[in-house]
Amino acid sequence: MKLRLAIQKSGRLHDDSMKLLKECGIDINNGVNRLKTEASNFPLEVFFLRDDDIPQYIEDGVADIGMVGENVVLEKNKQVQVVEKLGFGKCRLSVAVPKAMEYNGVKDLHKMRIATSYPVIVDDFLKKNSIQAEIHEISGSVEIAPGIGLADAICDLVSSGSTLFMNGLKEAEVILKSEAVLIANSNLDAGLQQLLEKLLFRIKSVKKAKNNKYILLNAPNDNLQQIIGLLPGMKSPTVLPLAEEGWSSVHSVVNENDFWDIIENLKAAGAQGILVVPIEKMII
Repeated sequence: MKLRLAIQKSGRLHDDSMKLLKECGIDINNGVNRLKTEASNFPLEVFFLRDDDIPQYIEDGVADIGMVGENVVLEKNKQVQVVEKLGFGKCRLSVAVPKAMEYNGVKDLHKMRIATSYPVIVDDFLKKNSIQAEIHEISGSVEIAPGIGLADAICDLVSSGSTLFMNGLKEAEVILKSEAVLIANSNLDAGLQQLLEKLLFRIKSVKKAKNNKYILLNAPNDNLQQIIGLLPGMKSPTVLPLAEEGWSSVHSVVNENDFWDIIENLKAAGAQGILVVPIEKMII
């Protein structure tokens, strides 16, 4: 029995998905122009598909699971379940209007013509905000629509906003923050569900490691309890006596989001020789 995984056949999401599998210890031979391959050390078969097709393949049971952008999952609206957010491929779906327009809020979109490649998501957004607007579904080069008179505004994926700026537009409303997600067929049998749980265990361990740093430091015993209080770790910090009397070595794990604040507080409390080490895997 093999778990069948669908990922994007090319592009950034493909590269990040393959990198994640490698970090999970799964060895995959991705030959040029191959549409299907297998892992050599995990019961996994990988299909390389267009991202827009992945939710349909999962719903139909052609593939069991898939790695795809959350925006695609919501737009295609297929009967699949999101089982894990993957932490890469982050972007936002935003409404943009001409730079000269004074935009005061979502009510300004009333009766506008909005060009987008995401009509389902945009329609849902408009309905939730009780806005009546005309949606023009187009694919590719959405940002030129206002300039050629096709629309009054657009809704498209935005990263830096430079493309909008070059086309005389400004970001007005973020309607979705998206990232890559792992989706699954809703009717996996017990054997496939068990394989999925094994894969999820690896993915979560890799994600947890990326969000944390391992730190080692020397602490004066007089301030040891204060320093320990700054370092919760996974359970509690590890404390070992140093050869030099009056000092201890303290080992702990710090969340990336709190890292710099904690380091500053540690130095203020007298910690010295602080070493920071990346964590490859983190099993809780």
